[in-house]
Amino acid sequence: MLIQFSIRNFKTFKEKTVLNMVASNYDKSTREKENITQQNDFNLRLLKSSVIFGANASGKSKLIDGLMFMKQFVIRSSKDSQKGEPIEVEPFKLQTDSEKDSSEFEVIFLYKKAMFRYGFEVTNEKVISEWLYHRPKTKEVEIFYREKQKFEIHSRNFSKGAFLVKEDVIRDNELMLSKAAQFNDKIAGKVLDWFKGFKTISGLNESGYQGFTMSRTKDPKHKAKILELLKVADLGIQDISLEILDVSKFPKDMPQELKDMISKKVKDEGAEFISDVLTTHKKFDSNKKYVGDIKFSLDEEESSGTKKFFALTGPVLDSLENGYVLVVDELDSKLHPNLVCKLVSLFNSVEHNPNNAQLIFNTHDTNLLGSGLFRRDQIWFVEKDRIGVSKLFSLADFAVRKNENFESNYIEGKYGAIPYLNAFENLFNFKKLPNDEK
Repeated sequence: MLIQFSIRNFKTFKEKTVLNMVASNYDKSTREKENITQQNDFNLRLLKSSVIFGANASGKSKLIDGLMFMKQFVIRSSKDSQKGEPIEVEPFKLQTDSEKDSSEFEVIFLYKKAMFRYGFEVTNEKVISEWLYHRPKTKEVEIFYREKQKFEIHSRNFSKGAFLVKEDVIRDNELMLSKAAQFNDKIAGKVLDWFKGFKTISGLNESGYQGFTMSRTKDPKHKAKILELLKVADLGIQDISLEILDVSKFPKDMPQELKDMISKKVKDEGAEFISDVLTTHKKFDSNKKYVGDIKFSLDEEESSGTKKFFALTGPVLDSLENGYVLVVDELDSKLHPNLVCKLVSLFNSVEHNPNNAQLIFNTHDTNLLGSGLFRRDQIWFVEKDRIGVSKLFSLADFAVRKNENFESNYIEGKYGAIPYLNAFENLFNFKKLPNDEK
């Protein structure tokens, strides 16, 4: 489980910014059983979900970009880059003191009954610092600390790291953690595994994870759960099936190179390529009597909201099953507010979320503020100042009564993080045309 994520000098976040998943003590009487998991070994109460609000261009998506960058750099830095290649990090560019400064990332999380604290500081050229701390019980132990190419290593707990330093094989543009995981170090491997289970997806473009959901329908157990979720969503879908690409009927506009590659894989490896998902709906006569079923193409005949919800079912169910952290940028895009509430309620549930998966997402849907699904400490806001610096803060930072209408307060600007709009009617002064000029 994620305990805390912090970021500094990345995109719109110039100053250190912290997203904290530790539950506050002020809301102990609010949805304590549903929305909180008690981690007794570390005396922690952790939130199962958090939602982030803010105006357009305030920085909501940039915060998620920071999580995505950290994950990808940890997983790929040692295998996808070569010596001298730049690190694709983007500092805050609107002030001269930050555009050449380093960017910093840190996560604190629970995994395999232990607490980890891992972070790094990088520029476009190199790793400035990197650190890993491990807390199996009560005491936090420093596994390694790096300052540029100087390393302090806990030789007994991190012997592979000591070997890598001795052999001088760690490049200045790669992470020690990633290299040690490549050499099968146990502690580094655990951190890497946690990051692999940290799911970050876009709610605006589901193509990146629809294939994952499609592949899960091949397993009858997973397909049954996906169907159950689709039926609960009241989309009219009774069944789903995969349409396998027929290599004798390629689309006319498909490039010949791609046709040849697919044909070779099908012939030599027996590979299957999915061309579409077919959804089954009930068909009725003029008297509304059921007469049979009809199949629709998901790509061509279903709504954009249905396509997105179908794509989401895979990552959502996978996260709930395995206790992963799921981060979604613009979860509410294309979805009805009631569907968003249903997805959130799955994570804020003792029955459906026994492995303490977490959901973090940003949204413009203010209905969620009045839904009763969230405690104050689960509601976050992002606001940008006059020079473009984003600030993240929680509703728990405000002195508000529990029975206040959070939605109307937010819309009225009492918490900030809304756009301040000038009078649109004064923007244009069109002259009225004479009748003969119309």
